[in-house]
Amino acid sequence: MTARADLPKPAQDVYDAVIVGGGHNGLVAAAYLARAGRSVLVLERLGHTGGAAVSTRPFAGVDARLSRYSYLVSLLPRKIVTELGLEFAVRKRTVASYTPTVRAGAPTGLLVGGGEERTRESFARLTGSDREYERWRAFYETTGRVAERVFPTLTEPLPTRADLRRRVDDEAAWRMLFEEPLGRAVEERFTDDLVRGVVLTDGLIGTFADAHDPSLAQNRCFLYHVIGGGTGDWDVPVGGMGALTSALAAAARSTGAEIVTGHEAVRIETDGAAEAAVDYRTPYGEGRVAARQVLVNASPQALARLLGEDPVTPAEGAQLKVNMLLRRLPRLRDRSVDPREAFAGTFHIAEGYEQLAAAHAQAAAGELPAAPPSEIYCHSLTDPTILGPDLIAAGYQTLTLFGLHTPARLFEKDNDGTRERLLAATLAQLDAHLDEPLADCLAVDEDGRPCIEAKTPLDLEHELRLPGGHIFHRDLAFPYAEAAEGAGRWGVGTGRANVFLCGAGAVRGGGVSGIPGHNAAMAALEA
Repeated sequence: MTARADLPKPAQDVYDAVIVGGGHNGLVAAAYLARAGRSVLVLERLGHTGGAAVSTRPFAGVDARLSRYSYLVSLLPRKIVTELGLEFAVRKRTVASYTPTVRAGAPTGLLVGGGEERTRESFARLTGSDREYERWRAFYETTGRVAERVFPTLTEPLPTRADLRRRVDDEAAWRMLFEEPLGRAVEERFTDDLVRGVVLTDGLIGTFADAHDPSLAQNRCFLYHVIGGGTGDWDVPVGGMGALTSALAAAARSTGAEIVTGHEAVRIETDGAAEAAVDYRTPYGEGRVAARQVLVNASPQALARLLGEDPVTPAEGAQLKVNMLLRRLPRLRDRSVDPREAFAGTFHIAEGYEQLAAAHAQAAAGELPAAPPSEIYCHSLTDPTILGPDLIAAGYQTLTLFGLHTPARLFEKDNDGTRERLLAATLAQLDAHLDEPLADCLAVDEDGRPCIEAKTPLDLEHELRLPGGHIFHRDLAFPYAEAAEGAGRWGVGTGRANVFLCGAGAVRGGGVSGIPGHNAAMAALEA
């Protein structure tokens, strides 16, 4: 094979473990295996590690490092941070969420955060009584108890369904989250349409489903969004998401793991027991490395291709991701809330319960939602270090937007044109609650272009090889053994004893968690 001197290449021909993909889960697995004394090689296709958990400067000449594809951290266990000695920190947001609306012709909204009394007052002002707030508090006390009991199991061997049910030890909560469509619980407990919508949204992040979908895809998504850390809190990564993956890469290298970028794995051969080989290519040639075990930090679709197996069921993402840099936060029509409060948490747009149902129905019929639902938050309010000193002094802020109910199928005929139409419609929904157009607040790059970029599911598939743009690689599974036959003791099995899935498509995968990487490493060490 020919190679350039400036392109790193594997130092050996044989390793104990080869990890395909240098996303955050692959780096977690590499660090654990190297700490255990295994020789480890990570092959990364791109010129950098991190996968979807990276920070970049997307706007020319502007000193702002944005978490480009994934934004917040909830599912990363403190256990992994501690055991790997990661120099990585998170900060809690002062506000959980703000949801603007119009009642009796007047702008208002629901603020969750700023203390219990502030939240109670906001509920009462919106709904006319304390009833919805008391129901809200009781509901999330229940999910909080479930979180305390379920989250620790994510880094343990897979429990059976019966074992996890015993661990939850609350039949009503089990039925609500694991057996009945989430819409039933929402409608039984809450009466206000806006409150219902805010609750439901956690079941729809990256998941295209109706509140009453019999598959319970919305329940599985909701569960992973409320159990993080055993509390359900969603925290801001200090320094951006790239700070996490930089810390993971450093931890892996410090314990002896070898990481080479610009090397794309193209085939895995294995005897299914103790010997395997990975073929790879670079811009300058091809090569092969042998290993006792292979861990694949990629999607189940990619795994099937690498093994030469029949394709698995196609996945389909359903989100719009938008990154923005603003010269200032826009003023709100609801003057009772400071924009710095409203945008510090999750700012819900067009996410009333009926609005979400209508958007899903329109998208399922092949149409863009007339009122696209989305949610926004401002990373720089909690962690200004992602901005250069001059931008901080001038009052600049970042905004990241995550749009719902926009499945990949809607973009297949005209990705660029559909992206522009969807972005315009989404921002129009936001502008309806602002006292000035968002466009008036956007910063411009060194070429005079507005600092805004949007990514559709097809863009994510092209740039990151997420199948169908699905941010979880495939629909999430409940975190117990019966949910994935053949996944093995740790939920990472592939049917080949020395090949493990350590990406988001593993059981207990999805999100920025490191859990599949940890579990694949544990399975490999046991084997």
